[in-house]
Amino acid sequence: MLSQLRDLDLQLLRLFVTVVESGGFSAAQGELGIGQSTISTQMAKLETRLGFRLCERGKAGFRLTPKGEQVLAATRKLFGAIETFKGEAQGMADKLLGELHIGLSEALADEVLEQVAAAIGRFRRRNQAVQIELLSAVPAELERRLLQGQLQLAIGYFSGAQTALDYQRLFVEQQHLYCGRGHPLFGRGQVEAAELAHCDGVLHPYRFFDNDEPWQAGSSSARCEQVEGTLAFILSGAHIGYLPEHIAAPWVGRGQLQVVQPDQQGFSVEFRLAQHRGRQPSEAQQALVEDLLAVFA
Repeated sequence: MLSQLRDLDLQLLRLFVTVVESGGFSAAQGELGIGQSTISTQMAKLETRLGFRLCERGKAGFRLTPKGEQVLAATRKLFGAIETFKGEAQGMADKLLGELHIGLSEALADEVLEQVAAAIGRFRRRNQAVQIELLSAVPAELERRLLQGQLQLAIGYFSGAQTALDYQRLFVEQQHLYCGRGHPLFGRGQVEAAELAHCDGVLHPYRFFDNDEPWQAGSSSARCEQVEGTLAFILSGAHIGYLPEHIAAPWVGRGQLQVVQPDQQGFSVEFRLAQHRGRQPSEAQQALVEDLLAVFA
């Protein structure tokens, strides 16, 4: 009784199919490259493994038994399935599969989004069938999700303090200090440092900025996690605060915002590609990292 299928069994089954397709033991000698006695011995081994006769051979000629007919049909299905598996496995060997969850920092510049889109386009031109999810959040949330394994990659202005994460530089964003129409500093060409010290500034949760921000708020009655909320506070005319240059530009153009001491108070923020250094990246993740670095280079 054949309870387990081994490599030898597959070899014997292939011999069996060849014998049948050749029309008998004698005719199969040339196809198999072995003598008739060896073929007979091999067929006997297969019949012993199966526990029943597959064919009648003798002076009356070669003829399959009813069970032999069924084994022949089953064997052809088996070999067809093996060929299908080999083809699909080969296709998978050259194909990127799986899922990727990517985090993006909020309020990215249009040109940055275009570069991210270009990297995704490069990735989609690969041999792949990958489900990609994009999530927008503040940097602290992106880092938390990376650490918890909810994201594979994230692009943001990170502190770099998470030792479990690996950071690669992508681009630099310019930040300036702004005031809105109605603020005492609006319309002023020259602003003294003492005047700035008394201004009510907008606080945000990205405390790692503090060492980079040239201006530090002495007092604050406004706090917001998102760039849009910071913008609203500054537009109110009651607060000053930092904004990315590309976010403020349209409002500056409409005369609603003004840069405060651009030469002294501006600074740059480095955006990075972050991933968990302790988790083995998938082939798809490695490929997308290559495409992102190539585009942002």
